[in-house]
Amino acid sequence: MFVANPFLSRAAANDLPPAPAQARRPRAGGRERTVPIPETLTPVPGYPQKLAVFKMAASRFWQVRCWVAGRTYRRSTQTQSLRMAQSFARQFYEKLLAERYRETPGQGQLFPSPALPGGPSGASAQAQAAPSGPTFGALASQVLANEQARSARGEYSVGSYQVLRNRLDAHILPRWGEVPASAINFVALMEFTHFLSQRFSTTTVSQYMVAVRKVLSHGVSIGALVKLPEFPKIKIVTTPRGAFTPSEYWQIIRCARRLRGHQYPASEDTIRANYKIRVAEQRMPPDLAWAMAFMLNSFIRPSDLKTLQHRHVEVVRANNTYLRLTLPETKSHGRPIVTLQPAVRCYQQICKHQTQTGHGAPDDYLFLPALKDRNYAHWVLNFHFNWVLAETGLKKGPHGQPRSLYSLRHSSITFRLLYGQGIDLLTLARNARTSVEVINTHYASTVTGEQNIALLQSRRTRAGPASHGARRPETAPDVLAAPPFLPTP
Repeated sequence: MFVANPFLSRAAANDLPPAPAQARRPRAGGRERTVPIPETLTPVPGYPQKLAVFKMAASRFWQVRCWVAGRTYRRSTQTQSLRMAQSFARQFYEKLLAERYRETPGQGQLFPSPALPGGPSGASAQAQAAPSGPTFGALASQVLANEQARSARGEYSVGSYQVLRNRLDAHILPRWGEVPASAINFVALMEFTHFLSQRFSTTTVSQYMVAVRKVLSHGVSIGALVKLPEFPKIKIVTTPRGAFTPSEYWQIIRCARRLRGHQYPASEDTIRANYKIRVAEQRMPPDLAWAMAFMLNSFIRPSDLKTLQHRHVEVVRANNTYLRLTLPETKSHGRPIVTLQPAVRCYQQICKHQTQTGHGAPDDYLFLPALKDRNYAHWVLNFHFNWVLAETGLKKGPHGQPRSLYSLRHSSITFRLLYGQGIDLLTLARNARTSVEVINTHYASTVTGEQNIALLQSRRTRAGPASHGARRPETAPDVLAAPPFLPTP
């Protein structure tokens, strides 16, 4: 517990504007400058109170402090962002847990829980309170350390590792972080699924249970648990994302072009507070219309928009004109993607615009290249895309499915199934970096037989030359009079 004193009852020097010369206090000594400022002590949500971040007068960065097995650990987070500091604190704490457990394997819970009020006291209370193995949090920290090492070796994608960490931090560790892993049984898992079902879809609930199973399976592998508990069965109900029809695509692309350079219809302070968008990015950029057209004609995922650089793009002009995209690996798929021809015209427009703005180098990004924080760039594109959907009234599909940037990928694959002449699912799946099963389950689930009635009624041409007096061979009618692709804006 910290006691307030005249030197610590103020914020750090970097948090407030400099005081007038006559009001400035004398500089504190070395000891006081490294003591946490009480009003900045902030716990990390979902973690024990012993883990906290704080500021001190000697540094402009947030610091992290925690107690592990009777020892205090402190470290600078090297960031002035509270959110990033708390993220650093979580990783720091879990790393300490993993290292501590490796030093004393099989010694039970790393941080013993206090005896329950009103329960037995003395040696008998300690015997009853002692768990029969490590805590779930200790096992989870080992799993995260293992997955991080796999990610460094290229065996596990960084995105998958981050998803696993987010799920553990969001609901799993706050619930079971300090609970003995051996105490998690079928009843506890069933209650957890009921809790998740009130907030998430069946697919998300299933993914949370996969994370729990991974941690408990690790406990079995190292001998901390005898066997896995029985897991509740969850029936996954898939809901296809709302794709766009060709006419709806034209509505949103024209709207994005019409709103170019316009200010979002809200005050600057409201946008910053509610959407975390800075003033410089509150006007509709031309990049959104290009991103929409590029996605529809290249099959890429929305996450590829923030990583796509000019060095990943190659223009191929042969019998067919297209772009070859050599993107970083996503979801264990690393094959190049070939685009439709309109993507070439879209890319030329991007290059022409970026040349005028001083961009277009091989390491520059295709979309919003001025933003170095690529997660923020992706957030800006999502923000403006939702504005376009609100303007056109197309935020939801005809069956109530919510639409997002991912709907453009859905539309891209669906249009190939409808308007691509004779394309097979295997070729489409490999080019879109997905599987035939996923296309059948999600993307092709909205395609009906009536939409391809010409293909259903077509006939093959009879093979071999026609003999004298033989019946004239029947030829298949023109299949799909619709254009094979949609032009770019």
